[in-house]
Amino acid sequence: MNPIIAELENEQKKKNIPDVEPGDSVKVFVRIKEGNKERTQAFEGVIIKKQGCGFRKTITVRRVFQGIGVERVFPLHSPKIENIKILRKGRVRRSRLYYLRERTGKAARIKEKVTR
Repeated sequence: MNPIIAELENEQKKKNIPDVEPGDSVKVFVRIKEGNKERTQAFEGVIIKKQGCGFRKTITVRRVFQGIGVERVFPLHSPKIENIKILRKGRVRRSRLYYLRERTGKAARIKEKVTR
């Protein structure tokens, strides 16, 4: 990779990103600009996919809102992301949880990872 690009990416990389994995329930706090005002909005859901590496790493978060599944892709090092809070760790055996798209209610539950 070009050393100039690598240097620019390292400048903009965030240091306080938690270690998130697919299956984790998270709350992502996003800065939203409305006119000339700026506010923070939380998006809460389950991580169904983690993609990329280094500065270009993204997560896809899925939630069901009023019976409709909503998925958003968040670049982890974006300046628009204020904070990511892990609500609970999930125990899954897959890296991509696309099967959750077809499931609703109790069938879409993910077991919680128990740490000692």
